[in-house]
Amino acid sequence: MWKIYLSPPEMSAVERERLLHAFDSGWIAPAGPDLDAFEDELCALSGAAAAVGLSSGTAALHLALEVVGVGRGDDVLMSDLTFAASAFAAAYLGARPCFIDGDPHTWQIDPELLRAELAVRAAAGRLPAAVVSVDLYGSVADGTSLAAACAEYGVPLVEDAAEAVGASRDGVAAGRFGQVGIYSFNGNKIATTGGGGAIITDDVALAARVRHLSTQAREAVAHYEHREIGRNYRMGNINAAIGRGQLHTLDERIEARRRVYQHYLRTLGELPGVRFQAVPVGCVPNHWLTTVELDPHEFGATPAEVLAALRAERIEARPGFMPMHLQPVFADAPVVGGAVSAGHFARSVSLPSSGRLSSDEVQMIADIVASARR
Repeated sequence: MWKIYLSPPEMSAVERERLLHAFDSGWIAPAGPDLDAFEDELCALSGAAAAVGLSSGTAALHLALEVVGVGRGDDVLMSDLTFAASAFAAAYLGARPCFIDGDPHTWQIDPELLRAELAVRAAAGRLPAAVVSVDLYGSVADGTSLAAACAEYGVPLVEDAAEAVGASRDGVAAGRFGQVGIYSFNGNKIATTGGGGAIITDDVALAARVRHLSTQAREAVAHYEHREIGRNYRMGNINAAIGRGQLHTLDERIEARRRVYQHYLRTLGELPGVRFQAVPVGCVPNHWLTTVELDPHEFGATPAEVLAALRAERIEARPGFMPMHLQPVFADAPVVGGAVSAGHFARSVSLPSSGRLSSDEVQMIADIVASARR
């Protein structure tokens, strides 16, 4: 249907070579040398002591919350502005997701709102079992402030860096601010394994626990023995082989997406009523998805009209994330604030962001957005 996709997989000869090598070696699944190497390369990329390759980012979130101690009846505080997997993972464990609004400039979880909510809960004797921060659109939340707030109250922080592989803030890789971080390697991400995810952590024992649970919690004996409920969440060797190629070319893809972002910024950033996600000092995004907010009164068109204009030219674009507190499935969940995330959803458009886009294609997309103005 689409002539230009929002964020398609970007493959090269490197990934093809890695894939064929793994295929010819006979190491198809469930694990193998490419998975071991992929985990080592994730550690090298992030600086983490341990990594575990898993079947999806959602699986990584599920196990991350489980191993930090989240269980049935617990509350988990998390970003309101995120993809639903962040909240689903808490629900899988019988916990209740509770949402914290975003910063109006970065759209990331607001550290001051989080700190205030933790103080209220501490006074009432009902601290959450965990906090989940989200690195939105390939930028990185204020992990230093978030980690400090969590440490003050003894609450574990899980960093959902699903969208931020290769990004950093204050010299720290995305995924490294919490007790455990997660990555997604879904097909639309800046680095893909076709489908997959991972956890990274400096806690080697925690990583071993994730690895055990992700392989059906099988005991280390000759027969099949299980003393607890496990999950079939391990990444396969073929997927890891693709991922190794993706990590090898990640810097080039980040730079290519940065060029796309900068082109949009030059051509759309000076128009009235257009606002880009603020990039804090010290933050180095991977520019996974360029997303803008449009003020219909100043800009002269609604986001829906812009999306329709792009759709008419077979260009895939979409609204920004619908906040969790507006999702019907979480209608009864507590929320702190919510106006920022709701406003973002009402005003946002995510534009095609592939590093494979030519300058002419990016300019065409920008021209269509601008021409939607009345």
